[in-house]
Amino acid sequence: MGEERETTVEKRHILIIEDERDIARLLELHLNDANFNVTLAADGHAGMQLAFCRRWDLVILDIRLPGPDGLTICRALRREMAYIPILMLTSKSSELDRILGLELGADDYVTKPFSVSELVARVKAIFRRIESVEKRFPGGAECLYVDDMTIDTSGREVRKGANDLALTTREFDLLLHFARHPGQVFSRCQLLDSVWGYGHDGYEHTVNSHINRLRAKIEKDPAHPKLIVTCWGIGYKFDATPASPVVAASLPATGWSNVTPMRRYQ
Repeated sequence: MGEERETTVEKRHILIIEDERDIARLLELHLNDANFNVTLAADGHAGMQLAFCRRWDLVILDIRLPGPDGLTICRALRREMAYIPILMLTSKSSELDRILGLELGADDYVTKPFSVSELVARVKAIFRRIESVEKRFPGGAECLYVDDMTIDTSGREVRKGANDLALTTREFDLLLHFARHPGQVFSRCQLLDSVWGYGHDGYEHTVNSHINRLRAKIEKDPAHPKLIVTCWGIGYKFDATPASPVVAASLPATGWSNVTPMRRYQ
């Protein structure tokens, strides 16, 4: 019975966009051994086309590519409604590229030359974070309510009043982290560890820029924030208490939430 259940588990599909053939083949070999299905693209044009031809579980994306570069592809993917995890491959000297990649919404990065076992470990860590959310709310999408704002964790969508907010992946993750820990003060290093994951030491300034952009989207007066407030000399906290989470599958059959007048996310 155990073996039968194992064969029904669907493999995750990973797209690798990498122009260095030896690196691409090495990653393909090791990820196949880790039980992932892998598709390769050798340049930005092929990568862009493949990225939008199906729903990928993860895109591994080199920044320096012939044709559209990795930052261009990352930006295009983040404009899509569906969330796709992105892991960036960067050169050791391209600090600016790493910062831009993270701020455009990449979930993680690995610096060349890298250990293949480390990259595989980071791929697995990304999937563990996704699975932890899915296991926490198996009955449907968790919705958090803060004033006139609704955060839909499954659809990774935020609505304020009647307006959908266009948040990047990292902005959404940052808001969700704050909303799940109201009143708790986090330093920039703690936010990097919790929201960005490991391997981002020295990039505390990117937290500031993300918080500033997030405030501009969710605060009534970003110059005088009431939700994400600064605790001088320490960090930031979410100065609001969300209403009790509601699971989308349990909402009324009318499709309207009984907490705030928001349409149920399907």
